[in-house]
Amino acid sequence: MASQVFYRKWRPQTLADVVGQEQVTKTLRNALGSGRVSHAYLFCGPRGTGKTSTGRILAKAVNCLTNQGKGEPCNTCRLCQATTEGRALDVIEIDAASNRGIDDIRDLRERVNYAPNEARYKVYIIDEVHMLTKEASNALLKTLEEPPPHAIFVLATTEAHKVLATIMSRCQRFDFKRLSQADVVARLTQICAGENINIEPEGLHLIARSATGSLRDAANLLEQLTTYYGNELKLAQVQAILGITGDARAKELVKHIVHNDIAAGIATVNSVSRDGVDLKQFNREVVSYLRGLLLTRTNASEAVDFTPEDLAELKTLAGQASLQQILKAVKIFGQLESSLDSYATLPVELALVDCALAEEKREATPPETVPQKPKATVTPAAPKARVSEPAPQKPHPVAPVSTPPSRPPVASTGPAVAKPEPVATPAPVGVGRPAGAPPPGNEFDWLKQNWKRAIDEAPAAIKKSSAIALLRSAGVRPVALENDTVTLSFRYQIHKENAEKPENLQVAEKIVSNFLGRPCRVRCVHEPEDNHLVETAKKIAGAQVISVEEK
Repeated sequence: MASQVFYRKWRPQTLADVVGQEQVTKTLRNALGSGRVSHAYLFCGPRGTGKTSTGRILAKAVNCLTNQGKGEPCNTCRLCQATTEGRALDVIEIDAASNRGIDDIRDLRERVNYAPNEARYKVYIIDEVHMLTKEASNALLKTLEEPPPHAIFVLATTEAHKVLATIMSRCQRFDFKRLSQADVVARLTQICAGENINIEPEGLHLIARSATGSLRDAANLLEQLTTYYGNELKLAQVQAILGITGDARAKELVKHIVHNDIAAGIATVNSVSRDGVDLKQFNREVVSYLRGLLLTRTNASEAVDFTPEDLAELKTLAGQASLQQILKAVKIFGQLESSLDSYATLPVELALVDCALAEEKREATPPETVPQKPKATVTPAAPKARVSEPAPQKPHPVAPVSTPPSRPPVASTGPAVAKPEPVATPAPVGVGRPAGAPPPGNEFDWLKQNWKRAIDEAPAAIKKSSAIALLRSAGVRPVALENDTVTLSFRYQIHKENAEKPENLQVAEKIVSNFLGRPCRVRCVHEPEDNHLVETAKKIAGAQVISVEEK
């Protein structure tokens, strides 16, 4: 005889045993105690949070022979035990994922009118009710609206937005929340005590974190560990099963990011790769540590699930970095998941360089963003204008008026005529132009240097377009301007293909046209990552291209 799996063996049998759903269980206990049980319930929430288990407990409670449906089930009477063992004739569980057609619901409508076999109520638990077809949902609607007095429906779903609004309006809705790590750890501790499993507390926390709020997933992971390693579990064994490296070099890399130490960071990444560590998992741990750094920097360290030693180290490191620097690093490394190969170091190296470039640009921004209007009053520009300006067109008759009669020779000399000229002197090129207008004949350099600004100044009508985020991502830059066509280079082929979609291309053309002040078209090209790395080396170290190998 096969043994029961943990999540079934340790399934809650009373409402008080349901973990982390007090807002649901208290309401149901009050309804049972007062005899005000509804004819239909809708249980919504993520997987493994207790929806089906609560439905079974409710079915036992309303039919309990000991408590007469006025409270928690006794779990000892004949009907409670039959429901627990899954052999109660009046508790019908239906999987809507495999019985989703209108014929299945018509059969249910016919059988629901028959009286219960031995219990007070026939309880129908329909799991994943959102999988019913539209016709089947409409067929169920009439039964929910006017059910027979002996029928109770419990509908469970992980996607409540797919359930018909007319069905929702005929049910009492309860939202099951994702379980906290503390609740999952507490329940796993009970299971370990009952199964004589010895495991380090850090191992339980790792299991709870990997389960992402699903108690069923957590119980399955615990059982998988005991099946492989036995009842004596170490932290390293948990990390091995979960695919977590636990590598201290993840912390090292975060320190190098904060200190902008590119050379040391690249050395760390290559050391990890040489040891055969899965870079995808390593990157997840880097992002997790960066998230902890971000929360610590924003004084939300209570939400960080790290050991006290790691938390103290995080606080020290957070004091050495700006919030903007940490936020940029989280975004850059968080976007690597889709493009990262398990053993290709280049994406991680480029992300490291991008973080350093972003920090250098941020530090250089204040002096560059000083308004340029005061530069119009710089006196050295005035002589340049007078050299190119012809001699005064007419002698000014103001000399006799502005000078006393006793000094006419002095007032009529050449220097007196030159005094009004600074008033008519033209401003230097580009100074008197609007703030967003490029200088004449230098449009490409202007666009290249202010690409992020061009995106920020996009027309309001396209601000919410998904193309904005695409054009703002790292690895997108203008590389040429010929006549009315701007060429944009993309580091990744998938980004280029997305940008060439008609709606995205139209957004890019509006951004460029708005910034340059004239209609322009956009052409997209894909440049491999090594080209971008060369450009980065030029910017950081002042490197020069000596030769190019022909491929």
